[in-house]
Amino acid sequence: MFRRRQEETITPTAQPTPTERVTSVLGTGIVWKGNLSGSGGVRIEGAFEGDITIRGLLVVGETGRVTCQNLRANIVIVAGAVRGDITCEKLEIRATGRVWGNVITAAFATEEGAFLRGQIRMEEQVDIGATAPVLTEGETIDEAEPEKTEP
Repeated sequence: MFRRRQEETITPTAQPTPTERVTSVLGTGIVWKGNLSGSGGVRIEGAFEGDITIRGLLVVGETGRVTCQNLRANIVIVAGAVRGDITCEKLEIRATGRVWGNVITAAFATEEGAFLRGQIRMEEQVDIGATAPVLTEGETIDEAEPEKTEP
């Protein structure tokens, strides 16, 4: 009646996904103009002007200033200033953060003192439209995406 099972099968539980982390930093005193795309975590402490499309985490630090028409990333944390529209799965505006632009997101959080001038549209799921280039061994980005030149 109260028999112990000979051998219980243990099913492995799914491993939690690793938390996003910063792998690249644009430091204070750096001014960058251009487009930024790819996958990974990026922290901006300097000034950035251009479009951003990242599959991963984007942190705009307290000294960071971003001006862009479209900023797209999975997770965006703003402690500095962003001027432009943001499309992301999760947006967090810290107490020192300032955002001027419209936001499309699935999750939104702010701290007391945060600033947002624009509209927020909450969606159940957000497609940021970011695709990272796939490189083969020894291939560079220039080889993967040839630059188009006009005659």
